[in-house]
Amino acid sequence: KMKALHSLVFFSFFTDAFIGVNIGSDISDVPGPTDIVALLKAQSIQHVRLYDADRALLVALANTGIRVTVSVPNDQLLGIGQSNVTAANWVSRNVIAHVPATNITAICVGSEVLTTLPNAAPILVSAINFIHSALVAANLDRQIKVSSPHSSSIILVSFPPSQAFFNRTWNPVFVPLLKFLQSTGSYLMLNVYPYYDYRQTNGTVPLDYALFRPLPPNKEAVDSNTLLHYTNVFDAVVDAAYFAMSDLNFSNIPVLVTESGWPSKGDSSEPDATVDNANTYNSNLIRHVLNNTGTPKHPGVAVSTYIYELYNEDLRSGPVSEKNWGLFYANGEPVYTLHLTGAGIIFANDTTNQTFCVSKSNADPKMLQAALDWACGPGKVDCSPLLQGQPCYEPNNVVAHSTYAFNAYYQKMDKSPGSCDFKGVASITTTDPSHGSCIFPGRYDFSSLCLCARCHSFPGYMC
Repeated sequence: KMKALHSLVFFSFFTDAFIGVNIGSDISDVPGPTDIVALLKAQSIQHVRLYDADRALLVALANTGIRVTVSVPNDQLLGIGQSNVTAANWVSRNVIAHVPATNITAICVGSEVLTTLPNAAPILVSAINFIHSALVAANLDRQIKVSSPHSSSIILVSFPPSQAFFNRTWNPVFVPLLKFLQSTGSYLMLNVYPYYDYRQTNGTVPLDYALFRPLPPNKEAVDSNTLLHYTNVFDAVVDAAYFAMSDLNFSNIPVLVTESGWPSKGDSSEPDATVDNANTYNSNLIRHVLNNTGTPKHPGVAVSTYIYELYNEDLRSGPVSEKNWGLFYANGEPVYTLHLTGAGIIFANDTTNQTFCVSKSNADPKMLQAALDWACGPGKVDCSPLLQGQPCYEPNNVVAHSTYAFNAYYQKMDKSPGSCDFKGVASITTTDPSHGSCIFPGRYDFSSLCLCARCHSFPGYMC
């Protein structure tokens, strides 16, 4: 009976798992807020997590229905944890100023504080409480949950999961934190990276087990205490978190995975950071989460997950892999096309079907003009919309005109490899360059995309 009751508590919290994406900004050429939102819409992404509360992006997300998690950055944590006035001002400026137009649904207070900023650990729970009190005062505490993402490294002995426990050094922080999460109906936020688990075991964890690839029954990991079978690292880590909470006598707090992913490129010491592995991991992760299979300990209980991350962040320090976790390059071009045929509700518009060819804004104008002349001449593109008085004449400059001509050629060539290069002055993007009455070839008519599954799953998606 108790188990059934706990499941009911879980299900009342999240009936369906969702996939979201993290949006970082350590990018030398950061996409504008409207470009970011256009990409999110084109990919049917309905949940995003920001590492701050960027005002321009929150404004751009208004009236989209996209569910937004904002964050208190670690460098603001000490001030907020020591002053309820500072916390209230933060909530007023970064949350109250934007709702309800922007659909803010959660606040991350810091990130991996216990492992990266241990001196702030003693005030973490007070910071969370002060933020929550400000939400209560604004009558927003029911719709906006408060928590703090943790590294899975705070779990000691993660396998077998039934033996897992949190690093007891942090019990003075963790016990009151879990009490807060339980009393407010919030969730334990956890960053789960099978890539690092795989690397740190020096080959004892099979790559297929890390990538969600099918395993023969004799290769599955079995918890000898519970006899539960594990077919992937992700489920084992999530269940380790559940068992670690049970070790502290908390058994009805759901886990929300705030970061998970796989890098698509690495240096010579990172041979498994490849496009194929990144594609395999994220494709399988999305499918696994959206199937609502849950974990062996809690089958059918949603484990919603945010993929790390939307864009490659070229300014991040560290090994090459640190810069290459993104699904997209900063210009909106996909790093790879996810293996998601039939997934239906996220990345539903296969990125290869929703791409455009645009001129590079920093390209030599003379080279752009030469490429434009070629496209409208030997390339046999219909450039009549660029004539004076026609819909794509304005803005009357070589960047805008060549973008139209390049894209028309790219679409005419069925987006074949190499058809969007023009001697290096063009690149592929998922952001629709259409403007006003100037409609670019390749644009979808979104009114025809009213799919029952999508509308049912995402009420914010208006058909």
